Amino acid sequence: MLPRLAFLLAGAVLLGSTSASGQEVNVEPAFPGLSFSLPIGVAPLPGSKDALFVIEKGDPVPGTAADKSADKKKRASAYLGGKVQMVSGLAAGKPVKQQVFQLVAKDGEFEAGGECGLLGFAVHPQYPKNRQVFVYYSIKIGGKLHQRLSRFQLKPGAAFEVDPATEQALITQQDPASNHNGGDVHFGPDGYLYFSCGDGGAGGDAFNTAAFINKGFHAGVYRIDVDKQPGSLAPNPHASVMTDAQGGAYYAIPADNPFVRATSHRGQAIEAKSVRTETWATGLRNPWRFSFDPQTGVCYTGDVGQNLFEEIDILVSGGDYGWSEVEGQHVYNRKDASAKQGPAALAPASKQWIAPIYEYDRKVGNSVTGGVVYRGERLPDLKGAYVFGDYASGRILALREKGGKWEGQVIAKDMTIAGFGHDPANGDVLFAAMSGQVKRLTRK
Repeated sequence: MLPRLAFLLAGAVLLGSTSASGQEVNVEPAFPGLSFSLPIGVAPLPGSKDALFVIEKGDPVPGTAADKSADKKKRASAYLGGKVQMVSGLAAGKPVKQQVFQLVAKDGEFEAGGECGLLGFAVHPQYPKNRQVFVYYSIKIGGKLHQRLSRFQLKPGAAFEVDPATEQALITQQDPASNHNGGDVHFGPDGYLYFSCGDGGAGGDAFNTAAFINKGFHAGVYRIDVDKQPGSLAPNPHASVMTDAQGGAYYAIPADNPFVRATSHRGQAIEAKSVRTETWATGLRNPWRFSFDPQTGVCYTGDVGQNLFEEIDILVSGGDYGWSEVEGQHVYNRKDASAKQGPAALAPASKQWIAPIYEYDRKVGNSVTGGVVYRGERLPDLKGAYVFGDYASGRILALREKGGKWEGQVIAKDMTIAGFGHDPANGDVLFAAMSGQVKRLTRK
């Protein structure tokens, strides 16, 4: 059964509105003098107010003179491997960067073309003791694309450096298309690891995964116990779940995961042993960047739309967000996905799935990047607002709830926004722009 919050959201959320009153904040380089190669995300160092990580999607292979006449598309898909840079010295206002990880795929070829690459990175909250980090990336094995979640160990010694030779894959799933890969990875306030997966790619739920919790890791956010604590359960067998010599998975399932005892989903009976009990929230097309409010623990995500609407959701345990029956707060019509024959109908209130708290159409943007809740002090007018962006239009919005209605205001603009985070020294909102910089929002 969905939590009470889910029913409230499903029945009470109204269409959001968007206002544009010019730039309300400035956008500045977060770390002047530091550049990055295709930065796609900003990740915290647990417990630190002095350092963070910048995730680099993948570096293009330098071309030789002979390559200059070669096919540009082919060269653009050739990558060396994703990297992670640590930026430290934040507390003193003297940031420096140091590479702490470069992926080296042992059993395949790293793939970073298009929406693939090194997509997520999270440090275990107890890393000083267990020395663990977790990475989500794309890999070709035998020429076939897969998405992978892996655990790595830090090298011995005081310095923070990941040993690429220590990789233990947890989940390796074959991917039918190169887009809609999710790939965000975070430890939640409860200490469990959460990660996101898209619907398999192509368009219009082409592989018919979104309505299922027993086909694989698709169209949702997943919650696992990487510490295998007492009381946690073994995951159900699946070709994507990596196992040891005794057939055991390298992670466990929290006993309170919402679909542990599920025997039906969306009105259809399912075999309990086939369920992906890792599932925490489902019915998402491509959850691109989710985050937990550091004060309340509420989980927000951006979900990339098909042709008409982008959406922001509050994720709850057991929540179903309706894709591909709905796109945003509207009925998704496969026969007329672009609504050329008429406007998309507003979806009726449903207890089956949860409506987004906010949607926007193509006048605002067409590729949402989920953001973070601002809890800093330097921009008091933004305090408590959820700040997110649109990769394509460059618009940055602040989202606030007022009387049951979420309202969005365009506060700034910048291009190729791929991920948001916080400056741990002062709480500033940061974002990674794939043009090569990490930027921050400051007072106008």
